[in-house]
Amino acid sequence: MATLVFSALGTVLGGPIGGAIGALIGRQVDTALIGSPSREGPRLKELTATTSSYGSPLPRHFGQMRVGGSIIWATDLVEHRQTQGGGKGRPSVTSYSYSASFAVALSSRPLYGIGRIWADGNLLRGAAGDLKTGGTLRFYSGQGDQDRDPLMAAAEAPLPCPAYRGLSYVVFEDLQLGDFGNRIPALTFEVFAEAVPFGVANLALDPRELASTLPLSGIDGLTQEGSLAETLAMLQPIMPLFYDVSDGKVRVSGEGGLDLLTLRDPTVSASDDEFGKRSGVAVKRAGPHDQPPAALRYYDIARDYQPGIQRASGFVAPGPVATVDVPVALDGAKARDFIEAASRRLDWSRQTVLWRSSEIDPACRPGSLVTVPGMAGIWRVLSWEWRASGVELSLVRTPFAAPPSALSLGSDTGRAATAVDRTIGSTWLAAVELPWDGSGAGDVPIVQVTASSGSAGWNGAALYLDEGHGQLIAAGWTGRTRAVAGTTLTALASASPLVIDRSGTVTIELLGDDMALLDATPRQLAAGANRAMIGSEILQFGRAHPLGGRLWRLELLMRGRGGTELAIAGHSAGETFVFLDDTPVTLDGALLAQFPTATVKAIGPGDSAPATSSIRARGLTQRPLFPVHPRAYRLADGSLQLNWTRRARAAWLWRDQVDAPLHEQSETYEVLLGSEAEIAAMWVTTEPSLTIAAAVVSSLAASHPGKPLIVRQRGTYASSAPLLITTIS
Repeated sequence: MATLVFSALGTVLGGPIGGAIGALIGRQVDTALIGSPSREGPRLKELTATTSSYGSPLPRHFGQMRVGGSIIWATDLVEHRQTQGGGKGRPSVTSYSYSASFAVALSSRPLYGIGRIWADGNLLRGAAGDLKTGGTLRFYSGQGDQDRDPLMAAAEAPLPCPAYRGLSYVVFEDLQLGDFGNRIPALTFEVFAEAVPFGVANLALDPRELASTLPLSGIDGLTQEGSLAETLAMLQPIMPLFYDVSDGKVRVSGEGGLDLLTLRDPTVSASDDEFGKRSGVAVKRAGPHDQPPAALRYYDIARDYQPGIQRASGFVAPGPVATVDVPVALDGAKARDFIEAASRRLDWSRQTVLWRSSEIDPACRPGSLVTVPGMAGIWRVLSWEWRASGVELSLVRTPFAAPPSALSLGSDTGRAATAVDRTIGSTWLAAVELPWDGSGAGDVPIVQVTASSGSAGWNGAALYLDEGHGQLIAAGWTGRTRAVAGTTLTALASASPLVIDRSGTVTIELLGDDMALLDATPRQLAAGANRAMIGSEILQFGRAHPLGGRLWRLELLMRGRGGTELAIAGHSAGETFVFLDDTPVTLDGALLAQFPTATVKAIGPGDSAPATSSIRARGLTQRPLFPVHPRAYRLADGSLQLNWTRRARAAWLWRDQVDAPLHEQSETYEVLLGSEAEIAAMWVTTEPSLTIAAAVVSSLAASHPGKPLIVRQRGTYASSAPLLITTIS
């Protein structure tokens, strides 16, 4: 606050230079009043991402950690080109995508496995080992017998390619970069080196130099970038370690694992310049620490290794909290135990004793726990030194006879915005042809592909057309949004398409637990809401009643929508349910015209085999609607008068006193005697009526008694379904 005040005042009085001087004075005032942050230990690197700098050291990892790695080999970006559309005067659309192949070094010592991989903060590989985007991943553990990667060997030929033995690395082959701005993303890897707990001996490049098997209990993972001494010094704030040299080897001990010893009586000294000349003992008690460590920052496993912080209990002094940074992987409960023990240990360590003894137990070495004659409590040996007057021991008071495994204190790691690991799942596919909606010329089929999955982690699939000769024709992409789809559990009963079906219901099981359906008002239904296709029938539903889980019951049905009245009858359980919202993808009509008998296939990252669907309701877009309102009259002269009312594609709203548009090149009808498969007689007319002469009626009645008279409209691209007018008699 003072920084702002003095900066503003200095600017008014002395211009920019005065403002800078004022800001400097203000910071000094703020520091005096508030204090400055205090941090001890190496800074946490906030999950450094993958680099590719020459000369960067490759660290050694222990336990489990999240690391960035270094790119050690890469190819140029590979461009993939895909053209859709074109033909019949329509423009073509060319899309480009890119992929890359590269290798990332993870550890300069062997690893036994990798877990999740993050790319730009999002999961690229889940815990189950599934890649969330296209590409191939190969892992090399770094053992001494690992072979060369075949892709790298082929790319580097005829030059030699190393096998990188002793180096753990991964190779990405043709990793799709569309999700990452067509560039190699910033990667971090979850690596597993060995089971925990690991020990001090694991950290030494040459374990023969150590005479210690001390386990680093409670630490789930750490990264070693410097020497052994630097690594152990990094652990000192939370895990006190003590060192001794014996037989040319360094012995490292901790707070536990040693017996409690009792010191012998102190020894006086004849020298005037030594402590405790007459008693052999010097007792000291230091004052309270200015800023005792009260918080610990670490890599929290529960937060995907993001930095976490735990605080010690007790009184918190005003001002910034003294924080200890220890770049190791911990869980929240253990981190709380570590900082709590460190805080208590520091408070007790204010009491120190210098003790001189003429004889000492050989087991008494730095780190040993001892009791002191005539003094209460447990003391730990910090160091010892041989002198002419005896062995001088430096002791410190300790609250723990053994390292605290759990202090039974609550811990909360807080909320973290971690990437959700969802299984990709296999692709569910349905392709349907829809009626013409009036937009465009209506001269190509409107085929929509509905793609979905039962897993919320599904992220799309590539679409293809297959005519059965082994070649897949690229047809686009489904997009990432899952469509609402499922299967009918009950058979949909027959009903009239002219009124709302208030008694009929159908039970649906949706693909995913997170999918839902909503109700619609009559006005919304009139505007086209809640359209769905069951089998080959398009319907609308006004009420969706949840039955629990994935089950829904649909009520208030409007049947046979979009000219699918003939599909109302013949439903059964187990039919496909497709919700016709905005998520389906429309296939290129020109491409479908080139392959009219093709089926649709989809292949996604989670598919072991392509999902396949034939195109249901084929021809619905270009086929005229069959006529309605059949009428047959016998005229006075014995002739037969036939009339009907035509309908038109895309004319879904009937307006009073306005004739529906034809939407065909000409108005033509075929009146047939018999069935479409067996035609006894046929008349062609350009009006929605036909008069059959009496003599012809008598002749046909005699030769084909009881045969049906049907009419169908002949459209520009197809003929409508037939309408029964009457039977000849």
